[in-house]
Amino acid sequence: MISRDAAATRQRILEHARRQFARHGYTTVTVKGVADAAGVSPNLITRYFGGKDGLFLAAARVEIPVADSIHGDRAGLGARLAASIVQRWLGAHGEDPLLVLQRASGERPEAAEALAAFLDTNSLEPLHRYLRDSGLADAEARDRAAAIDAFVLGVSTRRRILRAELGDPAALEAWLGATIQRLADGLG
Repeated sequence: MISRDAAATRQRILEHARRQFARHGYTTVTVKGVADAAGVSPNLITRYFGGKDGLFLAAARVEIPVADSIHGDRAGLGARLAASIVQRWLGAHGEDPLLVLQRASGERPEAAEALAAFLDTNSLEPLHRYLRDSGLADAEARDRAAAIDAFVLGVSTRRRILRAELGDPAALEAWLGATIQRLADGLG
């Protein structure tokens, strides 16, 4: 008798779904395609996730401790954030839930809302608080945080969604770090 592990099966389905949604967006991915890739029946996807929408929402759940990268002296903020960003872009290739949300945000309003909520909670607000706590006035801290957030999202969209190459990771990290630092310092 074959033992069944529902948690492992569910995780395998999610891994394949993330990969497919990240590469192809929401519209072209099918329940059958994910089921075939995961080696399961499409009925299991319906049972575990309720269908394609539920599968998408589960695959796009983002939990990234962005705030961990901002602690420290403001003079090193750009370097810390850039290192974290490039590591994520290189390490989560093809399965990054954030990439799933970015790619699907033009197709699905709930993906756009989930991406906006994630960025507000995990990027914009922590940066705003950090910059304010480092001595900037509240409005200035918010403006600089918004500039950093918009810059990183723009670069991510250009490099990951539009499928341009990331290029040399060290050069990318140095450029991102310098640009983020200029924005944090109000020089951008």
